Amino acid sequence: MVTFLAGGTGTPKLLWGADAVFDPAATPVVCNTGDDVEMGGLLVCPDVDTVLFSAADVLDRERWWGIDDDSTETHGAIGELADEAGLEAGPRYLPSDAQTAGREIARWRRFSGVAEFMEIGDYDRAIHTTRTGLLDEGNPLTDVTATLAEALGVDRPVLPMSDDPVATIVHTDEGPMHFQAFWVHRRAAPAVERVEFRGHESAEPTDAVLDALEDPVVIGPSNPVTSIGPMLAMDAVRTALESTTVVAVSPFVDDRVFSGPAGKLLSASGREASTAGVADAYPFVDAFVLDDDDGTALDRPTVRTDTELGSRADGARVCRAVRDALDAVAGGVS
Repeated sequence: MVTFLAGGTGTPKLLWGADAVFDPAATPVVCNTGDDVEMGGLLVCPDVDTVLFSAADVLDRERWWGIDDDSTETHGAIGELADEAGLEAGPRYLPSDAQTAGREIARWRRFSGVAEFMEIGDYDRAIHTTRTGLLDEGNPLTDVTATLAEALGVDRPVLPMSDDPVATIVHTDEGPMHFQAFWVHRRAAPAVERVEFRGHESAEPTDAVLDALEDPVVIGPSNPVTSIGPMLAMDAVRTALESTTVVAVSPFVDDRVFSGPAGKLLSASGREASTAGVADAYPFVDAFVLDDDDGTALDRPTVRTDTELGSRADGARVCRAVRDALDAVAGGVS
């Protein structure tokens, strides 16, 4: 057994080739939910869904989110209606009293459905509608995710990091904004002052997550701050990682990030925007997988390979390096 921590697109790209190295049924994935948003009353779980859609082989691998060839007629109609009504487009974050009323799982991440700043495909919307309906019926997010996985034919266990709400809020020179508004709408343009994981003090990982973290853990090349940070903000997760074998794949080559705002967010957290900064953020990691061209010298065992991820073969290659790193520090996995 080996457990992956996933957020953003880095770890899903790694998982694309993982089946050639690790048995999917014995390879649970714990997914970040700090990026989740409620859009027009529907709970959208981007990081959970990217893993689900990839495992079901329906993911749009050009964008690495959403469903391949999904239609967007409803999304288009919502935008047209907003234009006709003269309603301002862009993220319309609901007022603070609306953030904590009603459905608890959506706290601090509620947006109006007017104009929809995130493009949601029609079948994708059916997923969110079903998820939200099952939550409203009283089912926890973990059970709802398992139901969706079964419907999509996914063999790999996909686990939300918590059934409690944690919202990633990026504090910028333009004020605080939910990560999705910062990244999707503003394309990470505002200067970052700090990142808050709102609600982490009262959130707890599920028993399923804690059980999965008893096995060796792999942190893929995800953003250490906003993809993995919400998990680490829960004390029980960090304690579990300190007690098991952990291998991490750097999302950097020296100081060059493969994609996304990881460099900007690491700098805002007071760390170097580089592989060295990632290692500083992960003191519990036992070994790292780095790119052949990454000259960073770490104080922990290191396995090098080409860490570029753009195909199934790339994912398999990096997963073999992950297995070698696990062998080096833990004598392999069962």
